[in-house]
Amino acid sequence: MDNTSAMPQQARLNRLRWRTRRGTRELDALFGGWLDERFATADVAQQQAFDELLDAQDPDLWDWVMGHARPERQDWQAIIDDIRTRHRL
Repeated sequence: MDNTSAMPQQARLNRLRWRTRRGTRELDALFGGWLDERFATADVAQQQAFDELLDAQDPDLWDWVMGHARPERQDWQAIIDDIRTRHRL
């Protein structure tokens, strides 16, 4: 089996894994959990949205997952809703 095609995907996952390490254990667990449990089966657009969502600041991410605010992007909100549903937040 040729692993060359898997290498870029593994590198991307490693980069995303690093980016899910946030300022708090709670955010680490929520976003790292989504990466582990949902990313592989997400479509390309949702994977890209997750990557871009990780550019947001921790206070914004926290407010969104706690339901105190909503991101402007609907694709980000879909990921946040999935995280909230899975963790009953």
